[in-house]
Amino acid sequence: MRAFVVTKYKEPVQEADVPEPVVGERDVLVRVDAAGLNPLDEGIRAGAFKQILRYRLPLILGNDLAGTVIRVGAKVRGFKPGDEVYARPDKDRIGTFAERIAVAEADLALKPSSISMQEAGSLPLVALTTWQALVERGNLQPGQKVLIHAGAGGVGSIAIQLAKHLGATVATTASAANADFVRELGADTVIDYRTQDFEQLLDGYDLVLESIGGENLEKSLRVLKPGGKAIGIAGPPDPDFAREIGLNPLLRLAVAGLSSKIRTQAKQLGVNYEFLFMRASGDQLRHITALVDQGVLRPVVGKVFDFAHTPQAMQSLAKGGIRGKGVVTVTD
Repeated sequence: MRAFVVTKYKEPVQEADVPEPVVGERDVLVRVDAAGLNPLDEGIRAGAFKQILRYRLPLILGNDLAGTVIRVGAKVRGFKPGDEVYARPDKDRIGTFAERIAVAEADLALKPSSISMQEAGSLPLVALTTWQALVERGNLQPGQKVLIHAGAGGVGSIAIQLAKHLGATVATTASAANADFVRELGADTVIDYRTQDFEQLLDGYDLVLESIGGENLEKSLRVLKPGGKAIGIAGPPDPDFAREIGLNPLLRLAVAGLSSKIRTQAKQLGVNYEFLFMRASGDQLRHITALVDQGVLRPVVGKVFDFAHTPQAMQSLAKGGIRGKGVVTVTD
């Protein structure tokens, strides 16, 4: 089958003829109709995670999908051929830039009936990231204040909507060109990151969803109230993450060193820092499906690429600037 693969880190993805997926007894074979584009794809291609995500090359890229069930494993009970589904496959089983993929039943959910395949393909990774940051880790409550960076991006555009649904007051950073867009999504305060300094304008926040890293993360700690929490999805990874993915003691020590500075700063300020590397979850996707079909969450697809143009789609990730998510359409 056709797929787009990384054969060597830092080199462009290439089209390849790869073997058909192996379907285990608890797996679902899915025809991929649409696959979302995520910064994670570009990070993997560039080798940014090669020390902690030990992929074997050549590797089929792609971290979320929407598609149609072709067949199911012998012990699968929740899906049948013809079902329209979506998923973020487990981090060890990625590969949605392909015509077909085998996904564990536990990672899969029926796609929202109210949206297209392209819209559904844009959702799993960013929606799960948002759910795990705001609901699971952040425990965001009505009346609390949350700062969501890069509000016009893939994660930010969903996070603003979910935070408003949870009853929070939402501040976000965006360009002036996207100010009206993020307000329409529900942002109460919009800060133009090019001309304004959010640290000088915000104070007393309960939670920050931080997707940029570096100095931006350090400044984010300083807008939190005592006991507040910054959840970083751009890093640096922390010791809890190293334990979760089963790194050996030497690598755990190295990971701890990567985040020691920011964790020390957080402790001195009386706030908390956590790194989030989202995980696959069909159960959480079912919650997200309900919110989409209720009209609470609206996917934002900024650009659509044909499957043959996946290398160009990957280049767009490196350049940035897409409102919401980019999507590759695999099946006409």
